[in-house]
Parts: sequence; structure tokens; C-alpha cells
Amino acid sequence: MKAGFVSLGCAKNLVDTEVMLGIMQAHGIELTANPADADILIVNTCAFILSAKEESITTALNLAEYKNSGKCRSLIVAGCLGQLYKRELLDEMPEVDAVIGTGAWNRIMEAIEETLSGRRVILLGEKQIIYDAKTPRIRTTPDYTAYVKISEGCNNRCAFCSIPLIRGKQISRPIEDIKSEVEQLAAQGVKEINLIAQDTTAYGIDIYGKPKLVELLRELVTVEKVHWIRILYAYPRRFTDELIDLIASEEKICKYVDLPLQHASNKILKSMNRPDTRESIETLIKKIRAKIPDVVIRSTFIVGFPGETEEDFQELKKFLQEQRLDKVGIFTYSREEDTAAYDFPDQIPEEVMQERYHDLMSMQSLISQELNEALEGQELEVLIEGRDEEVQQVVAGRSYRDAPEVDGLVYIENDGRSQEGDIVRVKILAGFVYDIAAERID
Repeated sequence: MKAGFVSLGCAKNLVDTEVMLGIMQAHGIELTANPADADILIVNTCAFILSAKEESITTALNLAEYKNSGKCRSLIVAGCLGQLYKRELLDEMPEVDAVIGTGAWNRIMEAIEETLSGRRVILLGEKQIIYDAKTPRIRTTPDYTAYVKISEGCNNRCAFCSIPLIRGKQISRPIEDIKSEVEQLAAQGVKEINLIAQDTTAYGIDIYGKPKLVELLRELVTVEKVHWIRILYAYPRRFTDELIDLIASEEKICKYVDLPLQHASNKILKSMNRPDTRESIETLIKKIRAKIPDVVIRSTFIVGFPGETEEDFQELKKFLQEQRLDKVGIFTYSREEDTAAYDFPDQIPEEVMQERYHDLMSMQSLISQELNEALEGQELEVLIEGRDEEVQQVVAGRSYRDAPEVDGLVYIENDGRSQEGDIVRVKILAGFVYDIAAERID
């Protein structure tokens, strides 16, 4: 029996995919990268915004073609789209044999057995769950890097966000369990650990009564062979002085701060149900930069949120001009059902959102290029990810400044020695909007 898998969306979803793969393999199912050879096809879907929902549906329909052209006897839709639209998916897509919600990844074998017996099923978790260090898992990331999910769900109620509706309230894993997983990964040769959650700075509140990210990090930095620990999705509200000091003092923790800020107008932040203000955000950024030399700050922002006036937009633009953040993602507002903002008045026309999006992106591109050009002549450690297929003497990698999948790359010229997974020292030759050119010096 062979199974094929497509994983969409964020790294948190990817971890769910990897544990489902592990469970299937543990039950004797062979995994294949060729969907034409698969008896079972599974798509782990994303439903965060409209475009993600559309991609998920299109992917499921494309896989359904293998029921005619391949061996597929079971098509399973898992993940966020399944959680939101369980009955609609089964009713409106006869090609789909089973729907698995986000809290039911551990029931993947039940779904397979039911569908191969000819039954169409919806499987949801009775309660929210998160994997642990003993859960079978097959990593789909390169051998040298891995994602570690430290908590599931979210207690924030941002007006635009459907994640709490899909994933439920926050549940955290115990510190000891996370450390055990990181020790296993290190023994397998993983050099970079990327800690993920919907809100990493809220980690531990549900089981310890207060945030415990600092305590978790203090344990993880003791794990031998781990070279980098990267913290992603760190909300500003609980980004404490203690956390800043720990990042500044610990070599293993990447000097990389991922702060999802969303806006800079106090009016819009309040309407979004965000606890931050422009003043508190600017104070935090100033403090981070003062205490962590060479820190990289990444953030995401939404344009076109209901009620966003031209004045609000210009305030956001001015904020980005002044703060000159290293990495910035801009998104247009997506109107999601059952979120608070769905029924807000003064919805912004699509053409206005697009205009504001392109305005900010073009401005930020110039800032990013200037910041990268300012790095010329400096030295960095780079984790090698692979060799250029067309120019064999060029290898690509990432420094502490670059998170997997979302940031740029460092291209090392005239390097015939470096292998995937190596960590090498380079001198920066040229900076561009997203990427950097360098030469190896060790």
C-alpha cells in the first residue's frame, strides 16, 4: 500500500503532515513522491485566507484526477480547510472520500481503513491534541533543519484571524518533552531548530500559569550539536526584557526576532483587537536593537483592514520608513467568515488594497536593498542548503539573518567544496533586495 502527500500552508501545518506520515509508515504504508503510484492521496490543507482556501481546493481536485489516471482509491482532505468546512467538502466534492480536522491527525489510519472499505467519513478530534516526542514523525525538511511545534492553538482573538476557530485554544507541550525531541533531532544531525507556535511568547501559560519561553530556551541551549535555535512568531506583548537578554547572551539563539505587528495606527490596532500601540511597539524595537547587536527584525503587516483611512495607511508607511525593519511581509486584508472583522463597516475596495500593497512593497524593497548593501564587507556564518543546478561553482545557504522558506539566500561564488548541511564562514560581496552574494573565507 502506497500513500502520497501534499502539505500546504505554514510550518505548523507541515509538522502535522510529518506526524501523519510517521503514523502511516509505522503501520506499514509505503510513502511515495509520485501521486500516480499512490493508493491513498492526502492533502493537508490551509484555510488562513481566501487564496489559501482556493489553493487547497484546487490541489484536492488535481489529486482527484489520479482516481482515473493512477491507482488512487482514497482521497483524504486533512487540516484547516477540513476543520472549517467538513460537511460542505464531503457534500460538494464527491471526489473526496474523507475529511480529517486539525485535532484528528492521530486518526489518519482510521480514515484510510474506512475509505478503502468504501465508506466516506468525517473525523474530528474529541479534544485538542498536540504531538509529543514519542509520536512517530518523518521529517520532510532537509536533514540539517527541523521545525519543533511547542504549542498548538491560540488564545488571542485578533479580529481578522480565523486560527482560534480552526485550531482552538492554546495547549503547550511540557518543557521536558520538547527538550527530548530536540535531543533526538540533534542526534539525527539537525543543526538548526526552528521553534514554532501560533504565539511563541505565550508558550506555557496554559500548563505553567505564566509564559515559559525563557525557561524552555535555557534548557534547549544545553543540547549538544544544535548550532542555531530560531524563534518564530513571537508576539510583541510578551517579548520581555528577560527574553531579550537571553537572546543577546546565548550564542545558539539566532539574533533574529520575528514580530508579527500587523499595523502601526493605534486606531487600526485597536480595531484589530491587538493589545499593542505604536508607542509600545517602537519602545520594544528600540530596546531590542539596543540590547542585541546585529539583530534582524522581521514583521508582517496588513493593508486594507476595514476602516483603514488614507491617514491610517500613511501612518503605517511612515512607521516603516522610520523603523527600517530588515524583513517585511505585506498582505492585503482577507475577509474571513466568522471572524469579528467580517461584519465591520467600511470594508476597503480591492483596488485600494492593491494600491496600498504595492506602495509599501516598493518602498520596503528599497529599504531592504539598502540594508543588505550595508552588510558588504562583513563576515557571516552560512548554513549550506545546496548547489546551483546551472552554475556548479555557486552554492546557496542561509545565515542567522534568514529563516527557512520565508527569507532570502546567501549565494557563495567560486565554491567547489561546500556540501549541503555544512556551516561555513563567508565575506559579503554584494547585497540585493532579498539575497546576498558572498565568497567563502574559511
